[in-house]
Amino acid sequence: AAAPVRLWVRTEPFLVGLVPAPPPARLGPHYLRKMAAYARQRAGAGCFPRLSWPRWRHIACGKLQLGRELAWLYFQHFHSLLQADPPRRLERAEAEAACGSAEELEQERSKAGAALSVDTLQFLLFLYIQQLNKVSLRRSLLGEEWPSPRAKTPGLAGKSASENKNWNDQDHRAFVLSHLSDMLELLLEPEQLSASFHPTHNSLVSYEAICALSFLLEGTVSKSGTVHPLHEIALWQPCQGQNGHSKVSKAFSLPKLESWLRACLTTNPFGMTACLKAGKKLAWAQQVEGMTRRAKVACSTPAVPEVSPLVIMSQVYKQTLAKSSDTLVGAHVRIHRCNESFIYLLSPLRSVTIEKCQNSTFVLGPVQVSVHVHSCDNVKVIVVCHRLCLSSTTGCTFHTLTPTQPLILSGNEAVSFAPFHTHYPMLEDHMAQVGLATLPNYWDSPVLVCKESGDASVFRLLPPSDFYTFVIPFEMEGDTTETPGGLPHAYQKALSQREEKVQSWQRTVKEAGLTKDQRKQFQMLVENKFYEWLVETGNRQQLDSLVPPAAAPEQAAG
Repeated sequence: AAAPVRLWVRTEPFLVGLVPAPPPARLGPHYLRKMAAYARQRAGAGCFPRLSWPRWRHIACGKLQLGRELAWLYFQHFHSLLQADPPRRLERAEAEAACGSAEELEQERSKAGAALSVDTLQFLLFLYIQQLNKVSLRRSLLGEEWPSPRAKTPGLAGKSASENKNWNDQDHRAFVLSHLSDMLELLLEPEQLSASFHPTHNSLVSYEAICALSFLLEGTVSKSGTVHPLHEIALWQPCQGQNGHSKVSKAFSLPKLESWLRACLTTNPFGMTACLKAGKKLAWAQQVEGMTRRAKVACSTPAVPEVSPLVIMSQVYKQTLAKSSDTLVGAHVRIHRCNESFIYLLSPLRSVTIEKCQNSTFVLGPVQVSVHVHSCDNVKVIVVCHRLCLSSTTGCTFHTLTPTQPLILSGNEAVSFAPFHTHYPMLEDHMAQVGLATLPNYWDSPVLVCKESGDASVFRLLPPSDFYTFVIPFEMEGDTTETPGGLPHAYQKALSQREEKVQSWQRTVKEAGLTKDQRKQFQMLVENKFYEWLVETGNRQQLDSLVPPAAAPEQAAG
């Protein structure tokens, strides 16, 4: 009887592993096969089984003709995906922050004996799956491609033809099924290929290759709910007859292995499809009565320790939502079609995608991997994150603390970058949990990733005269009392000058010698002016929405 095995495509490599831009042609399957052969021939010289940064730089720049920035982007992105040890991340950040020039930084990354390195076979698979974002001419003409110029839809209605493939687990499964032969071929040892460099019916797949494939596949055996990586399941006794495992060669028959994988591959029970279908609805802390019917907030369930939870928020309209809880810790969050809202997610997060949102402010806890903002108008994002990516945004402002250069992809207009300018009591604890430090900080050094990104005129650094600090209006336990790392001098100076003006104004009022009635009248005038300003700027809605219907102020931290 067939062993009751279920395999599925892991969410993480596609959700946060895909660089949200079409890959260069030189990262296509043909070139990756050449790279695999080249790396194996140089086993032990920093190419195989682990690929060091200096060797990848040589392959990418010398052989594949990629620019150094792009070579580093792919290498660093994959490295950050796997390196989950926060103390090690902090140690590396400290070493990079101490570098005084680009040359020193390069030396630090290439240090003999301590150079950054990645698993070669897994890195090849990571580069291969970037093809999911490849732009095909046929699909572009049909208007199905992503990323693409936005279809401007009125308000929150309508469905754009362009969908975010990073989140669609049906796309991930279809991609793996249609490219499985290619990917297995990429992992074969040279002696398993024919004279024309193709696999044969007798080709064997090594156990190391199965371990690499665990980067993409996981599953369960029998009725156990425990999630195992592919290489553990492949060695399970009842599977060995079906997947062609030989105890003598300690390898797998390629044809048998491929047909076993295809037979077992099913929909991811923890993916977006399952989350939207069967996920539990979350009761959020701050919600304004009468406005909640439209908002949808779901979380993948049942939660298992081996899989990061998914939290999907959709169609939040004219609301303030605030949450700091275990539900969010390490979660992948998708915020979709929100309008005129203020959203506070004050927990350490794994990744955040914000798409098709308008006129809203997002205050996020530290994000371990990436924040991707796509197809948004007039939103403000305040976050400490490992990486920030922007595509198809208009008039958005980003207050960030980040150890990598923000990536400007295609279709952006009027982007403003500004220093991170807020704090909440648990912020520094949360930063330590995800391995993010205050230095290095590249908030002001964005990079245009491809020629479709436009030129430097698409972004600006926020002028200090337009800069104000941001107060998070919730009571929580914790020790952080100021913005981590402080503010750049020019911005701190602008705040100090404004503070001096306020003090000068207060002195003028005090020295004016007003009578009690005059003071009362004057206060009313000031309050009326302030109220007018609140209404004109839309800030009144922000303040009103902070008043919970009948809840304690601490509820936001629940």
